[in-house]
Amino acid sequence: MNIHLRTALDLAARSVPVLPLRAGKVPFGNCPACRDNACGGRPNMKTPGPCTCPRPCHAWAAATTDPATLTGRPWATAWAQAQAVAYHPGGAGLTVVDLDDRDAVTWARATLPATRVVATTRGEHWIYQGVMPSANRVRPGVDVKAALSYARWLGPGTGTMTALPDVVRGLVVKEETTSPRGGVVSSPPDRAAWEHRVATGCRHTERYVRTGLERGLALVRARRESGAGSQAFGVAQFIAKQHADCPGPCGLDVLGQQLITTAVSVGVPEPYAARAVTNGLAGAA
Repeated sequence: MNIHLRTALDLAARSVPVLPLRAGKVPFGNCPACRDNACGGRPNMKTPGPCTCPRPCHAWAAATTDPATLTGRPWATAWAQAQAVAYHPGGAGLTVVDLDDRDAVTWARATLPATRVVATTRGEHWIYQGVMPSANRVRPGVDVKAALSYARWLGPGTGTMTALPDVVRGLVVKEETTSPRGGVVSSPPDRAAWEHRVATGCRHTERYVRTGLERGLALVRARRESGAGSQAFGVAQFIAKQHADCPGPCGLDVLGQQLITTAVSVGVPEPYAARAVTNGLAGAA
């Protein structure tokens, strides 16, 4: 039994779905019967289908914890040629923030909650408990791998794994940021500032709310180059959670509009800023 199959069986015994990777650290190609998705795809793929192929076809969707499948004859050739082992984070209830270079690692250390960290060739994998949609290039050098994706197994890593934070969930908000050269194309007019007359049911003091909002706006402004929409999502969701126990109303629409205005001021198109903030405020409900 080769080392990669032994690793795969060990992971499978811990309920982590696994699959072999060939040269280039990519999954094995589909067999002739599954080529071009002619078989319809596996039942747990994005587009469900009737595929019952016993081979490791369809990349992440073939990942399994079944030792009989892993050691069976249809997978034997793949394991003989395997160069690495991959796993399906979503299938294990995990999300991997893939940091591809040192700049991305520096950003994560300044922005994300500490969690289990696995060193990679050029960067790090930060692993959180919880599943979310996968997305590539959510910011320079950063991919999110969870549902409908695979990640290369590089060892158990170090540190204590923590729950998937809102700031990571917010990374997948589509923002299509534009550089604010010479001003922003779409800049909404200034809105009324938050005050207690629009928040008669808020249990917080005006100073508490204003201080929290200003700190959040500062975080959005700091993402001038990229990530402002994602940051606005995270701030909006954090604010909503702070008001979850208020009898209401709390004037969150006013706070949200100020977040939108600030995100637009650093280059986020208004429709995407509005969607990010709206989703953030609703996500804490």
